[in-house]
Amino acid sequence: MIFPDLAELYPDKFQNKTNGITPRLWLHTCNPQLASLISEYIGSGWITNLEEIRQIEQYINDPDFRTSFAEVKDINKSHLSRYIYRETGIRVQVNSLFDAQIKRLHEYKRQLLNVLGTIARYFRIKDNPQGNFVPRTVIFAGKAAPGYFLAKRLIKLINNLGEVVNKDPDIKDRLKVVFLPNYCVSLAERIIPATELSIQISTAGYEASGTGNMKFALNGALTLGTLDGANIEMAEEIGTENMFIFGLDAEQVKELKQSGYNPRSFYECDPELKRVVDSLIDGSFEEGEKDLFLPIWKALLEDGDSYLNMVDFRAFVDASNKVDELYLNRKEWITKAILNVARIGKFSSDRAIKEYANDIWKIQPLPLELSNGNNSRTL
Repeated sequence: MIFPDLAELYPDKFQNKTNGITPRLWLHTCNPQLASLISEYIGSGWITNLEEIRQIEQYINDPDFRTSFAEVKDINKSHLSRYIYRETGIRVQVNSLFDAQIKRLHEYKRQLLNVLGTIARYFRIKDNPQGNFVPRTVIFAGKAAPGYFLAKRLIKLINNLGEVVNKDPDIKDRLKVVFLPNYCVSLAERIIPATELSIQISTAGYEASGTGNMKFALNGALTLGTLDGANIEMAEEIGTENMFIFGLDAEQVKELKQSGYNPRSFYECDPELKRVVDSLIDGSFEEGEKDLFLPIWKALLEDGDSYLNMVDFRAFVDASNKVDELYLNRKEWITKAILNVARIGKFSSDRAIKEYANDIWKIQPLPLELSNGNNSRTL
């Protein structure tokens, strides 16, 4: 704590409030077809009181609701696939599983772990081209700070990986890697409604909260994530059985670092991890630019792997395999997707602001008169 003496004198002044998102933007505006479907069944009260969205859980076994819910996701995937082709020239299959990691590029957010897992998936398909694999479209978007060398180099790695994977005839349409440039709110509004798997894999103990995970869940995506930030509270509300939680928790991360973490021990004892890490420097993705990704390799093996990518690699790959298994069971996947929407009501910015007003600012809301010609109403 930064101000322990002050906190001891005024304990009520130091509180934690859970973040939130506005359903007006992150569902009603960006996903109008899903918003209309929900309002058709439970009314529109959820738009200003997101807790009401829980009512859709009563329709979880309704065949018409389930069919319409799945159709909305497919429509949004079609829209995004056309956008991806227009912006990047990459053709993705609408029937593939769309997973997305869209956020600021930073080592603790572990886009690198996602890349390592994607390389492992690529090698598995490459080694068994006749195998039966769940098609996957891996979507990245985000910006790095101008002087953040490793983050900039990681963007290059993602793009180079996409160049290799997307053009490999052995892979066909079973894996696509897409980096969408110029990430902004408008782009997020395109990606989030179409996403089926939300990648939230920051090193446990490093994410203050995060809200992207909430936006994805509100739009029917399942979360593949660590017990970090808002993922922890989301798991309490949605249920860990309706998410894919993996990896070390914050206490385990702390203990491992204190005991002396040696990334090479994980590298040496896991042949798949070793192959994946070595591919960063063996020319697999460098496209003729020697040592292009050597700094990333060194960050993992020589500079201590500060954010424990090597530790959580195996758990991440195993969790991703569980995603594939569930995705083949469309009935169960749709059930869990609906539950993610229904149980996300706590994470509204309206609730967060109300708690700030009541508990911290000690202020009361004032009625707002809205006039439209001869008509007026009070909010």
